[in-house]
Amino acid sequence: MSDTDFDVVVVGTGPGGYVAAIRAAQLGLKAAVVEREHFGGICLNWGCIPTKALLRTADVLDLINHADSFGIKVEGVSVDLEKVVKRSRQVAAQLSGGVQHLLKKNKVTTIDGHGKLTGAGKLEISKDGKVTSTVTAKHIILATGARARVLPGLEPDGKLIWTYKEALVPDVMPKKLLVVGSGAIGIEFASFFNALGADVTVVEVMDRVLPVEDAEISAMAEKAFKKLGMKIHKGTTVSELKKLASNVTATFTDKKGKTSSDSFDRVILAVGIVGNVEDIGLEGTKIKVDRTHVEVDEYSRTAEPGVYAIGDLTGPPWLAHKASHEGVICVEKIAGEKDVHPLNTKNIPGCTYCHPQVASVGLTEEAAKEAGYELKVGRFPFIGNGKAVALGEPEGMIKTIFDAKTGEMLGAHMIGTEVTELIQGYGIAKTLETTEIDLMHTVFPHPTLSEMMHESVLDAYGKAIHF
Repeated sequence: MSDTDFDVVVVGTGPGGYVAAIRAAQLGLKAAVVEREHFGGICLNWGCIPTKALLRTADVLDLINHADSFGIKVEGVSVDLEKVVKRSRQVAAQLSGGVQHLLKKNKVTTIDGHGKLTGAGKLEISKDGKVTSTVTAKHIILATGARARVLPGLEPDGKLIWTYKEALVPDVMPKKLLVVGSGAIGIEFASFFNALGADVTVVEVMDRVLPVEDAEISAMAEKAFKKLGMKIHKGTTVSELKKLASNVTATFTDKKGKTSSDSFDRVILAVGIVGNVEDIGLEGTKIKVDRTHVEVDEYSRTAEPGVYAIGDLTGPPWLAHKASHEGVICVEKIAGEKDVHPLNTKNIPGCTYCHPQVASVGLTEEAAKEAGYELKVGRFPFIGNGKAVALGEPEGMIKTIFDAKTGEMLGAHMIGTEVTELIQGYGIAKTLETTEIDLMHTVFPHPTLSEMMHESVLDAYGKAIHF
């Protein structure tokens, strides 16, 4: 096998791509990755990681602002935006370098450039518009990810109207900020800028914020956001953004057709993402694309023999951990491993790192009812948990949903401090097909936030102790 011939070549080194390549190498396959920009993809460089670094600053500032309630006097607090951004970029750079180290450690060949399918088992590599080489592989995995969706008439300019990239490296702290879209990305940025003192308005076309979450959790989140000073407009579209010299005038239209307008220093667009399907050679193949996303089977195989697709390129849920798991499943199937199970998306937890945090796994109560289940639903408030009260974080709730006939846990939904860490417990439970009896018999340590998970299960069956 020559230096340009491989068993597996992965196009893109995001959380799906680099994990797939490393797992392939571990299984004895000769593996390579093609990357045109940043190792670690959007997640490590412009998404998951740097946003969490920014939000950590917001958390620290929130603690400082409430220090007096803990018996600590703090004076002269100020925010150095340049340092906040610098730390975020340093964290991203450190982890991007870590990905390169892992690839090298696992003897994965790295190829600098843009990869494009040019025939069966062939991938053309170009750099700065010029073809530099061609590599061949028995198996080619497309992991090119996705980018921010742009709506006609609401195009970003990088100065006054931002996508997530500009929002991660703000040159100024907006006094008034408009966030268009209240999904995870929009709400996280809204939380960050709100915490640092911006007057934040969020516009959502759906009838509630965080629309993919359980309706009860969404309602609690909206209440919390408003309490923190955010303005929320639901069932509303931004029909026009008019750029002036130093601000933007936004026109809003509600469901009844009523219009209103307001001016903002900056606008962040967070209206979804589209798959990066262009210029990767899909034309002339059997690969099918549906609304910018590549169609695949349960093992990430496309309709083109020897070509696979994973991660955001293949559609929702657009989550880094989903992409990584898909990459492992795809490669293990290629390698002929035994007992390779398809990914069950109902077992994938979702996390939103706003304030308060939101996390969930499985079906919402509404979806479970629509699916025909008879339900047992339990709830437990943070105010009833000793650790939450001691932390000064008494606001929140954990909600669990069970099949009344079988005891199967169908879903779990949380809002409150550190729920993005707690949700993995229910993720494990769903993967193991745990029933209410198993969870009731599990001993949860005291004093911990996790005790609320136990109490929520008990509440579903009328057995809660502390509520």
